[in-house]
Amino acid sequence: MRDLFRLMSFLLRVSKDIPYSRLAVILIAAAGTVSGLANTAMMALITQSLTRPGSYAAVLPWAFAGACLALPVFRFLSQWLLISLTQKSLLILRMRLTRAILGAPLRHLEQVGAPKLLAALTNDTNVIVDSMSAIPLLLMHTSILVSCLVYLGWLSPLMLLEVSGFIVLGVITYQLPVLRAFHHMLASRDLYNDVVAHIRSLTEGTKELKMHRRRRQAFVGAVESSASDFLRENRKGSIVFAGAASWGHALVFVVLGLMVFVLPRFQPIEPRTLLGFTIILFQLMGPLEVLMNTLPQLGRAAIAARNVEQLGFSLEAENREKAAQENGGGALPDWGLLEMRGVTHTYRRENEEESFLLGPIDLTLRPGELVFLVGGNGSGKTTLAKLLVGLYAPEGGEIHFASGKVDDGNREEYREHFAVVFSDFFVFEKLLGLDAAALDEEARRYLRQLRLEQKVQVRDGVLSTVDLSQGQRKRLALMTAYLEDRPIYLFDEWAADQDPVFKEVFYLALLPELKERGKTVIVISHDDHYFHVADRILKLDYGKIESDVRVGTSPAEAAALTAQ
Repeated sequence: MRDLFRLMSFLLRVSKDIPYSRLAVILIAAAGTVSGLANTAMMALITQSLTRPGSYAAVLPWAFAGACLALPVFRFLSQWLLISLTQKSLLILRMRLTRAILGAPLRHLEQVGAPKLLAALTNDTNVIVDSMSAIPLLLMHTSILVSCLVYLGWLSPLMLLEVSGFIVLGVITYQLPVLRAFHHMLASRDLYNDVVAHIRSLTEGTKELKMHRRRRQAFVGAVESSASDFLRENRKGSIVFAGAASWGHALVFVVLGLMVFVLPRFQPIEPRTLLGFTIILFQLMGPLEVLMNTLPQLGRAAIAARNVEQLGFSLEAENREKAAQENGGGALPDWGLLEMRGVTHTYRRENEEESFLLGPIDLTLRPGELVFLVGGNGSGKTTLAKLLVGLYAPEGGEIHFASGKVDDGNREEYREHFAVVFSDFFVFEKLLGLDAAALDEEARRYLRQLRLEQKVQVRDGVLSTVDLSQGQRKRLALMTAYLEDRPIYLFDEWAADQDPVFKEVFYLALLPELKERGKTVIVISHDDHYFHVADRILKLDYGKIESDVRVGTSPAEAAALTAQ
């Protein structure tokens, strides 16, 4: 019952934005309860007719017919209301999580990890849907149980008290293994995150696994280990639940045996009362079995609801913290100097456990500049790029844009000045957020310029395919950046996957063209053959700007400057 109340409370919190949701929950509970009372009424009428044949002979058939009609009507009403409310609530839940993820700082999302986000958005929400569909049935059988006990109390308060003592003892012995089962289910849900992580690795790393037998064997071993751990905890919980349910089923017969064979030896009991208790207790076996069989489902749903809420609250806490500081921000001009003043940020270097400090960084970028950012792996280039575009907030120092300070109040607007192609980019099949009047024609022009017109068509802002090579998909990402037409462009190792011909096109044609249009372009690159194209070269090492040099027209001069 605790898990049922927890789920109902969760449903109320999630569905608070649905009109009349609280009234719907009340009606769901009332309809389920009435259907259970109708069930009990039919059993009581049958018992009354058997134990006292002559009493109320004219009324009992009509009362029985009314109960028969009320049972399906109110049961259907309860299920219909819950299905409608549940589906709307889960849509709100998924949208709430989606908005929370998109609104949370990137650094926090990286700490949470993709497996936890995927598990919450897929498995947990599905578990909640499946469990909530059983709530009307649970309410009905709970009301049957309670109303039957009330009827038994009407037959004989003393016997009900004696029988209740046995029931309480049985419930205590039932709850002890159930608590242990919940412990195993909680552990299995935590292990499910590892299973999701392996599934993600399997789908994204199939080619790499196929190319290396020992890696593939090690991966299969790791998957088997995680899946086995998950299966072991899940199996333990299910077995303990099955054992507890079997004991709960046998408990009814134990109570019946004590009532029929033991109690009459110590006190007088009317045969009609004993028959009534026997019939009702036998009828209670069905509702008790339903309640016990749904406890594992409720337990999993309660754990899923807890995980979803905790994840949503942690993400929304980050959003609230950001919103609390919004009063300090203001609107930003379209463009101007971009200055980093003493900016610092901790980051983790590749293949090393310790965190390193990026900065302090003092940097000024001007409109129309073409800047190359160079440095070895782990030097902090990507971290600096995320700070520049506003995905990371500085831990120390300040960023100023067009003489205005960038803070949590205007960071979102600040990011709107950048068009970025990351090294781990993603291409959407639809040109989302772009609604220019001649969007299709403009996109086709860029597709021709990027030599993709034979592979990709665009219609109503939808690309015909994104199933291309890595280099070609990067060109699609570049096309999207062009269509955004923002004042600052950042390319993180964009040319790394291009063939020599198109790499030359990128450096010698596309970048100068952006510069001529007055765009500021920042390029993270290792292609020293093209360093002479840049106006400036920033060299980063161990999180510090080692050099910031202006480049002449000679490739040899550019190479000599960066080699210093």
